[in-house]
Amino acid sequence: MRAICLYLHMHQPIRYREYSIFDVGNSTNYFNDDYYGRQSNERIFKKVANKSYHPMLNLLEKSMLKHPDFKVSLSITGTWCEQAEKWDPELIAQIRRLVQRGQVEIVGETYYHSLAFFHDLDEFNAQVMAHQQKIQALFGVTPQVFRNTELAYNDQLAKWAETHNYKAILAEGWDKILGQHSPNHVFLPTGCSNTKLLLKNYRLSDDIAFRFSNRGWTEWPLTVAKYQQWINDDCLRGSLINLFMDFETFGEHQWVETGIFNFLDQFIDSWLSQYDNKFLTVSEAAEIEPPVAEVSMPETVTWADTERDLSAWASNAMQNSATQDLYALRPKILATQDPKLISDWRHLTTSDHTYAMCTKYWHDGDVHAYFSAYASPYEAFMYYMNVLRDIEYRLKNFVSAPKI
Repeated sequence: MRAICLYLHMHQPIRYREYSIFDVGNSTNYFNDDYYGRQSNERIFKKVANKSYHPMLNLLEKSMLKHPDFKVSLSITGTWCEQAEKWDPELIAQIRRLVQRGQVEIVGETYYHSLAFFHDLDEFNAQVMAHQQKIQALFGVTPQVFRNTELAYNDQLAKWAETHNYKAILAEGWDKILGQHSPNHVFLPTGCSNTKLLLKNYRLSDDIAFRFSNRGWTEWPLTVAKYQQWINDDCLRGSLINLFMDFETFGEHQWVETGIFNFLDQFIDSWLSQYDNKFLTVSEAAEIEPPVAEVSMPETVTWADTERDLSAWASNAMQNSATQDLYALRPKILATQDPKLISDWRHLTTSDHTYAMCTKYWHDGDVHAYFSAYASPYEAFMYYMNVLRDIEYRLKNFVSAPKI
């Protein structure tokens, strides 16, 4: 059997607005959804829903009706769910329908798309639990497989996943870690005996996610026949092809005009037309074979930037200062037991915020700028720190409500 594990990540941050120093002490409306500026959360979410979420979910549902063996795995952040519930609840209903068909598996992660694991383990655990509760409430399932934000993974995270009884965990199949191994197998993380490790085939994934519409690419245009031949060839190194990418690849990063939807539609048909070809969920993929080897990642590996490390969020003084000041507030924030204050603070843990403060150049810099809602990394930092200043102001003036 040759199998594709197609995993798609659904996320939209709740962006803070252009919060000036003059707002500090005067306004707690940090995430103004009625603010129709460049970073309006409602405007961005509805735009991406029209370009990506609706057409892609429709394509997946059509394929599932046509092919009962076609399966997909999704990870869906809590911040995405909040916005969908508010501005497009049909998206929630459609995903629920696909989950109930048994052809979609929901993957666990942090509610706020944070990197809390590397800064505060208690906060990380709280966000994972909040995500489990949200997924259970909306879709009626409890995640059995885990992915950390931006596939940020190391050996310690694998041990955490095994302690919490996850069947498998997802990570980047980076050459420097794998050595002579192919990512097209099931692996065992160092220090674990039960939790399996599934690794992204980054070359075949990125052919779709990043290179599909690049007319300067020597393989452009990418046809179904060519791509399937590449997969056939790669299956000689192992029969499990893990295609991991953002859900927004389809329609937002690669526009409909590129032919991305037609490509995927035809590829699904073509792959399943061949005997013994399958699409598997992440849980099924983890059971396709016994682990072929143990893989160790003592240093953190992510799927971001050319370095594949945490430098996208921690490579300059602005990012490090913002993160340090943010997590230093946690004990006082939780001590207030004020739901609004805690919610505001936790929305600031979303990794997109420090990602927007990155000052890298060349290709990585272009990618950061593309995903940022702010004119520059320096403005992103300035507005963020102003919000933190106001949260500190609220803490100093916090008065507990009288108990009845």
